[in-house]
Amino acid sequence: MDKRVIFAVAGSGKTSHIIDGLNERSRTLIITYTENNFKNLKRRISTKFGYIPSGIKVYTYFTFIYSFCFKPILGNTVKVKGINWDIPPQFTLRLKRDDERFYIDTNERLYHNRIAKMFEQYKVVDEILSRVEKYFESVCIDEVQDFAGHDFNFLLQMANTNVSQLLVGDFYQHTFDTSRDGPINKALHDNYHKYKQRFIQAGYMVDTGTLSHSYRCSVNTCDFVTNNIGIDIFSHREDATNVEYINCKERAKELFNCPDTVKLFYQASYKYKGFTENWGATKGEDHYEDVCVVLNPNTVNKYTKGKLSELPPQTKNKLYVACTRAKRSLYLVPERLLGEYKQ
Repeated sequence: MDKRVIFAVAGSGKTSHIIDGLNERSRTLIITYTENNFKNLKRRISTKFGYIPSGIKVYTYFTFIYSFCFKPILGNTVKVKGINWDIPPQFTLRLKRDDERFYIDTNERLYHNRIAKMFEQYKVVDEILSRVEKYFESVCIDEVQDFAGHDFNFLLQMANTNVSQLLVGDFYQHTFDTSRDGPINKALHDNYHKYKQRFIQAGYMVDTGTLSHSYRCSVNTCDFVTNNIGIDIFSHREDATNVEYINCKERAKELFNCPDTVKLFYQASYKYKGFTENWGATKGEDHYEDVCVVLNPNTVNKYTKGKLSELPPQTKNKLYVACTRAKRSLYLVPERLLGEYKQ
């Protein structure tokens, strides 16, 4: 059985790689984290076949663990009324792990970040894996970099399923976590090498070559990201595009007022009128041409010192996401030049 995790770069065709492996007779389980990618996957499958074949099932992660795993296996013995998306109260961390209150709140809802741990505690992981084997011949998991906490441990347990497995993700596009719970896998994304080793130890083959080149980003954008942000990315393209730092207020105003150029902010983009979004919120989006990345004061400071690679990991990852949305020109603009547009 082929069990591999492909570490990709932005714009390398992660979704296409998954879709290309499907046919009308496929019995494939596809799991992703975000609602946006869930909709995108279903749309792409429908476009390929004209419909979604009955053997191909697409789930968001929490729909999968609740509807496919929890309900049919534990639902008759553990009565709950849905999922609680809040962080559990601090006192629950002092409870024994066989105490039901560790997993279920006073309104009989499952704590979202402990459902995967519950499977382990109630010794039903093997039953879940058998259920996957019963209905599917292959499993694809997209956005694998966003799995964290107990969910990451459950992901690695999936390696024991006797079906083909393809996990795809971009380590440096880790901007959200499926869940967190105290110290569980708290340092998971601190070191790329150690992160890859966790998959190898679980029995996956790690592939860093198949999706190492971007179709979306030009050589110029890739070189900027590699040389300045410190994240290796290569391009399939040969055409030249513009990467420019803007330090002229009039030019910055011109870019801000251009309706075709998206303006990406570190946070609080809603405070600026027009075509704006936050850096991290654009992950998975592929419809931008020219991109204006607005740099907050700390990022400007790092840029001028040639130290963007020293940004905090979450900030660096979000900047990487923002810059790699550009299919054409990439502009970097200090936020101070756009102060008059702030509401």
